[in-house]
Amino acid sequence: MQVKKRRSNRERTEETRLTLLKAARAAFIERGYGQTSTPEIVSAAGITRGALYHHFPDKQALFRAVIAQEMSDVASAIDVAAAHSPDAGSALAAGMSAYLDAMAVPGRARLLLLEAPAVLGPADMAKLDDERGTRTLRDGLAAATGRDMPILAALLSAASERAALLIEQGDAARNDVEQEIVTLIAKAISAD
Repeated sequence: MQVKKRRSNRERTEETRLTLLKAARAAFIERGYGQTSTPEIVSAAGITRGALYHHFPDKQALFRAVIAQEMSDVASAIDVAAAHSPDAGSALAAGMSAYLDAMAVPGRARLLLLEAPAVLGPADMAKLDDERGTRTLRDGLAAATGRDMPILAALLSAASERAALLIEQGDAARNDVEQEIVTLIAKAISAD
């Protein structure tokens, strides 16, 4: 007879949290933040409202956690792609390609670029982006140019976000957008 290993409280807590995040992400993508209710989320997650409020004080905190996870996933994809590049310029190009790939995950562009700024506001989005997204781009630019370039990083970040939206909305082909962004980055770091 096989003995089933008991999960620790910590493991159960993390599993519940991940289940909530997954259910919330799906609901926010399908209906948007404003049209999603916490009863819908807990029903989809198969947990109680008490469990939801044990992990998150309100729907906005849950949404923020979903956004933070999405941003971390994008930053991780960029880091992995850039790590295999032979030089800083190639790393920036690989990172941009990875960003566009990561933003092509269904629903991600809507969550990060449309819903999140409207729900969380500019200050909270800037904080989340500084912790995850812009940090990656600033590090890449610093490696390529030898100096910190926060304004250029912010401008390139805005351009890459717009590029992701163009692709997601079907207004431009991914390869064309990627080529233009990579050309923009190359010009920006060579003009330094």
